Amino acid sequence: MNRTLNLLYIVLFCGLLLALSLWSMRAVFGFSVARETSVLDGKLALAFEKNYDAQFPVKQLGTNLWALLDYKLFGEGRQGVVIGQDGWLFSDEEFDPVADGSKQMRDNLALIQGVRDELARHDVQLVLAIVPAKSRLYPEHVGEAVPTALRQDLYERFRGAARKAGIIAPDLLVSLEAAKDQGQVFLRTDTHWTPLGAEVVAGNLGKAVGQAMELRGNPQQYVTETQGVDAYKGDLTRFLPLDPLFENLMPAPDQLQQRTTRSADEAASGDDALFAESEVPVVLVGTSYSANDKWNFAGALRQSLQRDLANHAEDGHGPILPMLKYLKSDEFKDAAPQLVIWEFPERYLPMPSDLSDFDPEWVAGLRKGSVDDQRLASRSAN
Repeated sequence: MNRTLNLLYIVLFCGLLLALSLWSMRAVFGFSVARETSVLDGKLALAFEKNYDAQFPVKQLGTNLWALLDYKLFGEGRQGVVIGQDGWLFSDEEFDPVADGSKQMRDNLALIQGVRDELARHDVQLVLAIVPAKSRLYPEHVGEAVPTALRQDLYERFRGAARKAGIIAPDLLVSLEAAKDQGQVFLRTDTHWTPLGAEVVAGNLGKAVGQAMELRGNPQQYVTETQGVDAYKGDLTRFLPLDPLFENLMPAPDQLQQRTTRSADEAASGDDALFAESEVPVVLVGTSYSANDKWNFAGALRQSLQRDLANHAEDGHGPILPMLKYLKSDEFKDAAPQLVIWEFPERYLPMPSDLSDFDPEWVAGLRKGSVDDQRLASRSAN
């Protein structure tokens, strides 16, 4: 009996090895590199090793099984995501504590005011678009996760500090909450807003700008075209490495309706360059909420403002770095706009940014200028 069991174990083990070996051959047959890849210096071998390691079945199996246990037994994913209810996923940046968060928040507020002052020296108006956290808009889907005390009233504190500093910062939270009756304003499996949410925010900003100033140039008419609805796997699903073995257990993909906005003249003629404005009075700076065309925020903002704009938003760098890069750009120095709209998600306010690419004295000067302005305002009030 023992001999039979041992033989059965050996056969099963050999069969498993054979199956895994055959499965691994996919990485061999599917391997390809550029023709110029050198053999003698080991680059070809290194490329093959990386390709084989990435597709090694045991590694994939272990990753998927571990993710399955975390997800099903503990309701958790990898660092970066908070598992909500009803298939909703949230960024853990909206919940987790930040080391020295209060101090960092003060530093960032000082830097924001310094940016305001730098823009004002060039006769440029700043409008701050504070994007509320997804968990603030959809607390009914959060589940048991609770934001830290610093984050619970962060949106109100951020907007209050901006308005106290004389910066236009319309209440986007109220507008987005009201729009929930029309449809989802944030994606269920993604960090970002939907095209509907982006359109609502653009409309709010357009009204605020219209009340504060008259933009240069002639109003332009824009049209927004809606395209088909496609299944969309949000960026937060990458923190649930269940694919491909347990893909059916992941939250269902979002349904994303792509929108495209063009000027009415361009839409009628099909010529992009013919009707381009020689002077663009508005600049948009921000994060992937503004940079990614999937949400059509820049397009919706053009339609709301009835003006063209230059988009200096960047993916993956937060809101502060793109703004400092823009302030250092030749475009700003040589042709400053009339208005800068700074899209700034609330969750970034207490978070540090890597400013090592900028002159530290210049950054310190931006912060110091705003502090000096606060002292002056305090003295004048007394």
